[in-house]
Amino acid sequence: MGSRKIHYFITLLVSVALPFILSEPAFAAQVAGVSNVEGFIRNVITVLAGLAGLVATGFFVVGGFTYITSSGNPEQLDKAKRTLTWSAIGLAIVIGAFILAQIVTTLATQAFGG
Repeated sequence: MGSRKIHYFITLLVSVALPFILSEPAFAAQVAGVSNVEGFIRNVITVLAGLAGLVATGFFVVGGFTYITSSGNPEQLDKAKRTLTWSAIGLAIVIGAFILAQIVTTLATQAFGG
């Protein structure tokens, strides 16, 4: 039951603190264009990838902590290994999606003359 509370606490901490860490100043009265849309999309992708990376890091910490404190209990060891494995898979997917999104936005910007 304590592990679930740790997961909720990490999720709450990340969701509350992340907008303050990753926010950029807003400037008024800019003319709308492709470069503004491209910049907005890049910022959204960066924030989402950062959030997903932080969540994956949190699960790595929880999985490692569970692994260390399992005291040889096979069920806890299996749970920790699954947590670490799925965290690694999730982080790999996030990194791949981030790279793919950056490539697509760059190609779209070049195609539409940004």
